Amino acid sequence: MLEQSKLKRIVLKLSGESFSPAGERGISMEEVHLISRQIVNATQSGCQIAIVIGGGNILRGAQFKSKNGSISEATAHYMGMLATVINGLALQDALETLGCETRLMSAIHMDTVCEPYIRRRARHHLKKNRVIILAAGTGGPFVTTDTAAALRALELGADALLKATRVDGVYSEDPELNPHAVFYRHLNYDFVLEKNLRFMDTTAIAQCMEHDMPIMIFNYQKEGNIQKAIDGERIGTIVHSKTDNPS
Repeated sequence: MLEQSKLKRIVLKLSGESFSPAGERGISMEEVHLISRQIVNATQSGCQIAIVIGGGNILRGAQFKSKNGSISEATAHYMGMLATVINGLALQDALETLGCETRLMSAIHMDTVCEPYIRRRARHHLKKNRVIILAAGTGGPFVTTDTAAALRALELGADALLKATRVDGVYSEDPELNPHAVFYRHLNYDFVLEKNLRFMDTTAIAQCMEHDMPIMIFNYQKEGNIQKAIDGERIGTIVHSKTDNPS
């Protein structure tokens, strides 16, 4: 159970949309610093943090899908991966401005701006209490950054995968469309897949289920929530195998 248990190593999944105000595109350094301050505070408690970053605020590969599109889907996905590197650079700069030692690592090699992602090197940085920012997804097309986050959590030996969102956790329906939507505090993987609760893609959830990697979904815009999640406080929604029924 994640609650009442302090986490020692986490993978934090940030969407690209968290880098811009709601409904907008691009990068707002005000939003980036909002997240960065929480991350820096969390590192001071001794937790090792790896961050997987999305790129949807700049470009989504899916936006190029069309019957007569001139860009292939694979190429569009690579373009989206490059967008995550841009976000990674912005986050790295914000964290280091606050005095946090970081390493930006990319699954696509671009040595002039960041390190290549190598698992053993990433684990070494974590042990040195450096925040590592993991960009370019898995380095291959047709894979979301959610799935990349699940894979990185597994290979880096994280205690949990934390998914930062703009809502308080997982609901039965969109709470903005249905004010009577049910909020879930605890869920198991089977229920998530059965009800198609799409807070992450199904491949990512299946990976976590197979290897029993807990997932916590919470609202990062509430100041201090990243630290509270790490400290095991009762926030957001927890998906794990230790509950039979949703609650």
